[in-house]
Amino acid sequence: MKLKDAVILITGANRGLGNALAQAALAAGARKVYAGARNPSAVALAGVTPIKLDVTNPADIAAVAQAIPDLTILINNAGIFTGSTVGSPDAAAALRAELDTNLYGPMALSQAFAPTLARNGGGAIVNILSALSWFTLPTSGTYSVSKAAAWALTNGLRGELHAQHTQVLGAHMGYMDTDMTDGIDAPKSSPADTARAIMEALEADHDEVLTDDTARYVKQGFTAPRSAYLGEPRAA
Repeated sequence: MKLKDAVILITGANRGLGNALAQAALAAGARKVYAGARNPSAVALAGVTPIKLDVTNPADIAAVAQAIPDLTILINNAGIFTGSTVGSPDAAAALRAELDTNLYGPMALSQAFAPTLARNGGGAIVNILSALSWFTLPTSGTYSVSKAAAWALTNGLRGELHAQHTQVLGAHMGYMDTDMTDGIDAPKSSPADTARAIMEALEADHDEVLTDDTARYVKQGFTAPRSAYLGEPRAA
């Protein structure tokens, strides 16, 4: 997928990885970059077009789909992390909130824009996933459920949109140095480095990109006798 002269919508583009993706898209020569945010006034990056978009609001999604008939790349970046375990008393509520943003939002936007992408030659959809799509930490229980579901959604979209020549790229990474991971004591990658890796994968027409060592380590471990997603062995 060529980035030069592309028309790109990035959800959750007011900060963190979304902001870095917008910067990378502009640097790659995109013709227009729409920065979706619940509060468009929070978008401070010069050169982008802020647009009101709450990915959990069907009316916002319908309005944005009408407003960008020339879209060629959709980047589903908006996400939330509650830090809830699957056994906590509020786990069901936390999971519903994470699914609304991390799964149903990307699904609704992909459905809304699939006909537009088809009319514009196929284009691309990028879903920002996580290494936590594949394994679960003590504080990522419900988040990992939502991202595992988003990974399955990504694979489903890739197959269903193949005939219309739409590239569907799943991006996996470990922790990034963003507001979402503030307070988490773990190695973190740079959002700018992650954004560059995603844009390079788009240009190379890849279907999946592992943007850091954490994602690569987890994926490589799939064939190990005890993969990372199984956790620590139980004591004898």
